[in-house]
Amino acid sequence: MDQITEKLGQKSGKLLVFGGVYSNLQALEALKQVAEQEGIAPENCICTGDIVGYCAQPEETVQLFKLWGAKSIVGNVEIQLRENAADCGCDFREGSRCDGFSQLWYPYAQSKLSENSLAFLKTLPNYINFRYANQKVNVVHGSYFNVSEFIFKSTPWATKQPNFKATKSDIIIAGHCGLPFYHQKENKLWLNPGVIGMPANDGNPSVWYAILDDAQNTLSFTHKTLNYNYKLTSKLMQNDLLPEEYSRTIVTGIWDNTEILPAIESGLQGFGIQL
Repeated sequence: MDQITEKLGQKSGKLLVFGGVYSNLQALEALKQVAEQEGIAPENCICTGDIVGYCAQPEETVQLFKLWGAKSIVGNVEIQLRENAADCGCDFREGSRCDGFSQLWYPYAQSKLSENSLAFLKTLPNYINFRYANQKVNVVHGSYFNVSEFIFKSTPWATKQPNFKATKSDIIIAGHCGLPFYHQKENKLWLNPGVIGMPANDGNPSVWYAILDDAQNTLSFTHKTLNYNYKLTSKLMQNDLLPEEYSRTIVTGIWDNTEILPAIESGLQGFGIQL
């Protein structure tokens, strides 16, 4: 399938950026309320992909996202769903716990999505770019080169830097890895706002997003936590079809395993997010 970039031109005012809704309807409802309270228009709310994922309400989540009118690129999950692929394409190691869990939640999501929702997912671009505060911004899921690539704070700059060159960008907003962070070097910024569908392995059920501001035509950004009805989300996931471990993570804020994490991020499990 051709790689599609949606070009938004010049953006101004506050931007709300987030990733990984993961079929978590309650978190999406809460984030939409934040945007409305902050006076941030839907077209200034941008998702890094994986609207669908681990939680219990994929259809309702896609429909609310569509109704809201926020922007999003495709994550690997959307790509796989709209191509009717057999797996989530998350790049989990074969035979790992995450791989085993995906064999539960991915077919569950496939079974729940309507043709209308799949048609909406097919409209989503691979990338979004725009100018903001005199800088060029590119939104990717994993990386520009690989939608399923896990890029973390500890990932070497030498791995991140080619993404800026290929996209001619000053700022890359990315998702996929599930942890909020930023990494600045060489007048470039790699920003991961975090995800709203699952906690960030920090021992807290709240989830993460970020707000960008261009006051005085100067870029600033703030990572923020989102409180939502996580108890309801967890209860809905206890349906004998989804991994019980993920419903527990929603409440505890601790991942079942750290097999996708580099050593540094793995060692920070339960110690809060180090921004």
